[in-house]
Amino acid sequence: MEKTEKKENRFGLVGKDISYSFSQGYFSEKFDKLGLSNCSYENFDLPNISNFKELPNQKNIKGLNVTIPYKEQVIPYLDDLDQEAKTIGAVNTIKFTKNGLKGFNTDAYGFKKSITPNIRKHHKKALILGTGGASKAIAYVFDTIGIDYIYVSRNPSRTQFNYNDLDESVCNEYKIIVNCSPVGTHPNIKEKPNIPYHLLTSNHLLFDLIYNPSKTAFLKEGEQKGATIQNGYKMLELQAEKAWEIWNL
Repeated sequence: MEKTEKKENRFGLVGKDISYSFSQGYFSEKFDKLGLSNCSYENFDLPNISNFKELPNQKNIKGLNVTIPYKEQVIPYLDDLDQEAKTIGAVNTIKFTKNGLKGFNTDAYGFKKSITPNIRKHHKKALILGTGGASKAIAYVFDTIGIDYIYVSRNPSRTQFNYNDLDESVCNEYKIIVNCSPVGTHPNIKEKPNIPYHLLTSNHLLFDLIYNPSKTAFLKEGEQKGATIQNGYKMLELQAEKAWEIWNL
């Protein structure tokens, strides 16, 4: 990817191995459409979160997005947290203010707005696959809209399910399944979370936070069983627009 020209208003994405990311293309196109020739968006691909402390010393950075695996790890480097980000325990948006770096979470906003139109009366309980920073925003949304949930993990705590626990009774009870793990992301598009796909029905709703590919192996399996499926692209657009709003407050 060609090197991004640094402008007087710099924005960017903090993550690890993020050359694939949607954000740089999305915001660069947005700046073009709005005629914001003084704005640029770049990837800050950090091998370790400790490298983050060097970023605030760079000139003209106004705001950052944060992605896997740093949504929780970045918090100690911030000066302040928005109340919602504090409750969630994960940050995906950082605003550079005169009082220092303030963390926000726009994943919750994006997820709520994108999944709500597909929720039906029989969608009362959810399985959240994965326990990273993104999953915390999903859990927060379910708390706010009154849907019970349980995390599914390869290394579960006492209050979580192991993938081996997902039997017929669990799948009948939990009709929403949200993949918050990176399993199935490009280029590993044949991979999928280890759930019993044969137990899925047309009453299930499968949501994958992954947007590349647009239809993951996880979603394809659900589609074959008649389930409602949704990828993470709309959520990504919504959280990006919310981040832009925060940076410009």
